[in-house]
Amino acid sequence: MNGIPSPSQGVWYLGPIPIRAYALAILAGIVVAGFIAIRRYRARGGPEGAVLDAIFWAVPFGIVGARIYHVFSSPDAYFGPNGDPWLAFAIWNGGLGIWGAIPAGALGAWISLRRAGLRLAPFADSLAPALAVAQAIGRLGNYFNQELFGASTTLPWGLQISEQTLRAQGLDYPAGTLFHPTFLYELLWNLALAGVLIWLDRRLRLGHGRVFWLYVFGYTLGRVWIEYLRIDEAEQVLGLRLNVWTSIIVGLAALIIFIVISRRHPGREESVWLPGREPDEQSEDEAETSADDEVDAASEHDSDDVVETAETDPVDDAEENDMTDETPTETVDEQADLEQTRTKAGAADPLPEDDPGR
Repeated sequence: MNGIPSPSQGVWYLGPIPIRAYALAILAGIVVAGFIAIRRYRARGGPEGAVLDAIFWAVPFGIVGARIYHVFSSPDAYFGPNGDPWLAFAIWNGGLGIWGAIPAGALGAWISLRRAGLRLAPFADSLAPALAVAQAIGRLGNYFNQELFGASTTLPWGLQISEQTLRAQGLDYPAGTLFHPTFLYELLWNLALAGVLIWLDRRLRLGHGRVFWLYVFGYTLGRVWIEYLRIDEAEQVLGLRLNVWTSIIVGLAALIIFIVISRRHPGREESVWLPGREPDEQSEDEAETSADDEVDAASEHDSDDVVETAETDPVDDAEENDMTDETPTETVDEQADLEQTRTKAGAADPLPEDDPGR
């Protein structure tokens, strides 16, 4: 039988611990997305640690949101006549809806960024291509679980699905039937979308969330035709699968938002920080204040040294004492000499002109 063979198993055991391909694919997608987002966010001037913090918040929020959407969009397996509500918590069996993951994950990221004083839009623009790559890697988990495949096909790249899996999903097809590998279609679509987003961002310097909204529009555009190929059970609304309607509505909304933002904010943000939360300005002010304090302290120290030197210099004290002691002594001696000179001069006065001896 030709076509793409499906894996024989999607779970391996390390002793009593199950290692599931679905979980590994999700974790691998998160790691790769984090690496891409960090590089892109750093290029926009964002702090590297903020990406990891935001991911730690966004991932659990996103997983919970994705599971909630899946359960409520496919309720029969959990709340139907033969459903089991406890299976809603069996996330390891697959079943995550991207429509719940994105808004819930964005909420978690917003909380983290807000606490750090950072804007959401630059982070979302940095993360958008990374999200597409993460989704592409995550689709490998559907491949190992043999789920979410499309209708039967005769194309050479058709996917082989085991008879046991078909029976478990209530499907009856002749042996050897191939199916559209919708996991592969979406994987390739998402990788191409990531490349286009990166190229447009570099060429047009997109900002203010426009890369993210282009990602949403591009993803939903591909999801519409891929959903048409799938044959797994899903809620129907007016003859269309619920995910098709969701893709159309969300895609149109994303396109409108992109156009509105492009008109109002054609460029890119000057800063990733919220107003008044810029750490660089705070650091400069603190540095200037510290420098002024050091200069003042040094000046005060020098002044104290000068005063102390002037007060305690023995040379200056000695000179001052010498001047004080010598001045009165010299004055008395000079006065005595002058008096003696006058006395001698008086004894030798010349005789008057009528003196006969002259």
